[in-house]
Amino acid sequence: MEVGQPTIDQVRIFLAVVDEGSFNRAAKKLGRALSVVSYGISAMETQLGVMLFSREGSRRPQLTEAGRALLADARAIADQVDGLRARARSIRQGLESELSLALDVMFPSKAVASVLLQFQEIFPTVDLRLHVEALGAVAALVRDGRADLAIAGPDIVDLPELERMAVGHVELTPVAAPGHPLAQQSEIAPGQTRQHLQLVLTDRSPLTEGREFSVLSPHTWRLADLGAKHELLLEGIGWGNMPRHTVAEDLRSGRLVELRIPEAPPARYPLHALWRKDSRPGPASSWMLDALMQRCSGH
Repeated sequence: MEVGQPTIDQVRIFLAVVDEGSFNRAAKKLGRALSVVSYGISAMETQLGVMLFSREGSRRPQLTEAGRALLADARAIADQVDGLRARARSIRQGLESELSLALDVMFPSKAVASVLLQFQEIFPTVDLRLHVEALGAVAALVRDGRADLAIAGPDIVDLPELERMAVGHVELTPVAAPGHPLAQQSEIAPGQTRQHLQLVLTDRSPLTEGREFSVLSPHTWRLADLGAKHELLLEGIGWGNMPRHTVAEDLRSGRLVELRIPEAPPARYPLHALWRKDSRPGPASSWMLDALMQRCSGH
């Protein structure tokens, strides 16, 4: 039997069912009727002459051995088509009229300001929208099409719609006010941080809801604003991790003290550039990406 040729629409339906875990959720994601999704999978199976999903005994469709074997090829096909469309769109459109940029709150604000000043001089006709968020909320803006380009934190969720590229890192360090009990100890014993309130940056996005990041104490206050966390640390309310560039002057002046915590030494907070696979960065976005990479390489 000759193997047929599935359509790109059938390939996208196949990937949506895999990524969403059900035919119903795939239909909602694609904005299609459930019957269209079911027919698309059946048609692709007929074209290829193999079963892609095992539908018996489980509400959640399970990939067959053939489905698992074809999954990587299906993703490669979808990515290539997205790349073709994105390249054609950038050729047709030329310079962007607007750039929506999302930045992780950990990214150095002084570096952002200098880049934006240059951007204004080089691209005076491009309107800029700037979003500053934390954790998964940065990636959500790009995934949902509300940002064209993002510099996000650690790779905490798998979003197959997005391309990502490592661009640098920010150093985090645990700190507290000099009057805090932890700051007054010459040596902090392992586990002692669990006895004290920890200030934790939390997520405004459901992408990483309920996930814990560098949390050592069972006693936490969760804040969605890095500036508010900084102010509470200065007031002696708890201890917490902060970007070193944010608290450098506080450490020099003695307003904050760096904590030597045996189970949590200073850590690197990796940064990644994100953009949608179906919308490659244009001239202004590419310039912005290169400039931000240069600025964050020193942090």
